Amino acid sequence: MGDFEYPRPQLVRDQWQSLNGEWEFEFDDEHQFRMPTDPIPWSRRISVPFAPESEASGIADTGFHSACWYRCRFTVEHRGERTLLHFGAVDYQARVWINNHMVAEHEGGHTSFMADITDELVAGEQTLVVFVEDDPADLAKPRGKQDWQREPHSIWYPRTTGIWQSVWVENVGATYIRRLRWTPIFDGYELGCEVLAGGDACPGLAVEVRVWHGEKLLAADSYLLVGQEANRKIALSDPGIDDSRNEILWSPERPTLLDAELTLYSGDQVLDRVRSYTAMRSVSINRDRFMLNGRPYHLRLVLDQGYWVESLMTAPSDLALRRDVELAKAMGFNGVRKHQKIEDPRYLYWADRLGLLVWEEMPSAYAFSARAMTRLVHEWSEAIERDYSHPSLIVWVPFNESWGVPNLTAVQAHRNAVEALYHLTRMLDPTRPVIGNDGWEASATDILGIHDYDPDPERVRQRYEVTDPVRTLFDQRRPGGRILTLDGFPHRGQPIVLTEFGGIAFDPNAPAHHTWGYSRQNTAESFLDHYRALLTVVNETAMFSGFCYTQFADTFQETNGLLNADRTPKVPLEQISAATRNVQ
Repeated sequence: MGDFEYPRPQLVRDQWQSLNGEWEFEFDDEHQFRMPTDPIPWSRRISVPFAPESEASGIADTGFHSACWYRCRFTVEHRGERTLLHFGAVDYQARVWINNHMVAEHEGGHTSFMADITDELVAGEQTLVVFVEDDPADLAKPRGKQDWQREPHSIWYPRTTGIWQSVWVENVGATYIRRLRWTPIFDGYELGCEVLAGGDACPGLAVEVRVWHGEKLLAADSYLLVGQEANRKIALSDPGIDDSRNEILWSPERPTLLDAELTLYSGDQVLDRVRSYTAMRSVSINRDRFMLNGRPYHLRLVLDQGYWVESLMTAPSDLALRRDVELAKAMGFNGVRKHQKIEDPRYLYWADRLGLLVWEEMPSAYAFSARAMTRLVHEWSEAIERDYSHPSLIVWVPFNESWGVPNLTAVQAHRNAVEALYHLTRMLDPTRPVIGNDGWEASATDILGIHDYDPDPERVRQRYEVTDPVRTLFDQRRPGGRILTLDGFPHRGQPIVLTEFGGIAFDPNAPAHHTWGYSRQNTAESFLDHYRALLTVVNETAMFSGFCYTQFADTFQETNGLLNADRTPKVPLEQISAATRNVQ
C-alpha cells in the first residue's frame, strides 16, 4: 500500500516491517497443487495487498477463480526473540507456510490473524507461501457486496479474492503484550484497561500504564498480571464541572484522544513496550434518543461502501482513507454506516483522530444454513474483538435487510439466528447499542432502523409525521413492502433512525441504462434540489433520532453517490454540507 503506515494503530511497536509489494502469484482453479513444494508455475506477479481482481494488483482478472497461490521472499531486518507474521485480511480461507513449514490456517475474509514464525526462520532469506480458497459461488459464507455473477449488477460489486489488507512482520521478546483492550467508563470517569501477555509463560509479570492528555500525564499505574492477564480500571481525576470535563471528552466536534504507553516487565527487565491511544466517551440509549456522552445526539450518517475503482475494497493509500473521513465531515455528516464491510483499522484510526462516528456492519452470507451461521458467528466475534477499542465505533449491526435470513416472518430458525447474534454481540460488547437486523423485520434491537427509498419528500414527511406511530406506522404502513417489527417484538420506544434513504442517481457522463439508483436526476441543480428537499424532511421529522443517506460515493454501476467514484464532488461540498445540516 502506498504511503504505508503501521497497520494496527492501537498497539504499535517500533520494530516491524511491511511485506506489501510485488509477490509471485498463480491461480489454481483446478486445485492442482496442495503444498508449496509442488511444481507451481508462478507465472504472474501481483502487488500485495491488492486483490487480483483489481487494476492496482497488476492482474485485473475479474473472472471466477476458486483458489490461488502467493509467494514472497524477505529478510527479517531486526530479529527479536520472537518474530510474528500478521495478515490484515485474506478472503476467504488461507493456509500459510514459512520455509515449507505450515504456520497458520484461517477462515474468514474480513478479519486479521497472526502466526509466530520464530521456529521456522532460517539464516538469510525467508520464503513465505500463502494458499487461498475462495469459491465465488459459495453463498453460505460472509461475502458482503461481492457479486456471484461475472459482471457486477444491481447493488453488487466485483469479487475480492485472497490478500486484500496489509501483510507485515514484527519482532518481540519471548514474552510480549498480545492483546490490549480499552473501555471508557463514563459514569465513573475511569478507563478500563485489559492486557493479555503472549509467548512464554513468565512469573512475576507486571505492566506499567501511562496515559496523557496532550502533554499532561493523567495516570501512571503498574499492575501485576495474574494468569498472564491484567484487567484494571484507571481512575482519572474528575473535575466534576461539565466545562472542564468537556476538555477531555471525545466527540465528532472535539475528537480528543488520550495517548498511552504500556511497558511489560519481569522484575526490573523490560520485556515489551507498545504505544496506544483511547478516549473518554459514552454511547447509550435513553428512551427514544441516541445518547453521546450522556446527552441526546442527532445522527447524520452517510452509507459508505468502502470501494475504489482501481483497488476495490483495499484503499489505494493511507491518505485515501484519511481523505474519505475528511470528505464525510466536509459534507456535513457526523458519522458513516460502513455497509457490508469490516473496514481496515487504518480507517477507524482516522475516524478516531479526526472525529467521525462509525457503525460497523457484518458482511452477509446469503444461503441460510447451520454452516453459514457458524461462519458468521466466528468472523463477527473476531471483528468485535479486533475493533472493540476504537472510540469512533458506536453501533454494531450483525444483519442487514434480512440478508441470509430471508424468511424471518415464517421460519423460527431464521428468527433465532438474529436474536442469537444480537445477544452474542451484547455479551461480547455491553458498551455499545446493537441493531439485530437493520432495515425492517426487527426483533431484538436497541435501535429501530428503517430503509425507505421513496423519492418524494412530501410522501416521506406524511409517512413519518404521525401522532400515533404504533398504529399508523408499525401496524398499517410498510416502507419497502416489509413489516418493521416481527410479531412478538412491538416497538418498545427505541430510537428510530432512517438508516437508508435517498439513493439519487446522477451521472451526466454515463447512459442511464448502464447505471443504477433508486431515483434519478439529470442536472447538478436538480440533483442538489432533490437532495436538499429530502434532507429538510428527515432533519425536521421529530420521530427520527437520526438518518443515514445513501450514499457516500458512486460505486461501479451505482451512481447514487454524493461524490463521484474518484471522490470528486458532484456539487460543491459546502452546498452538500448546508443541505445535510439543514442550514439555509
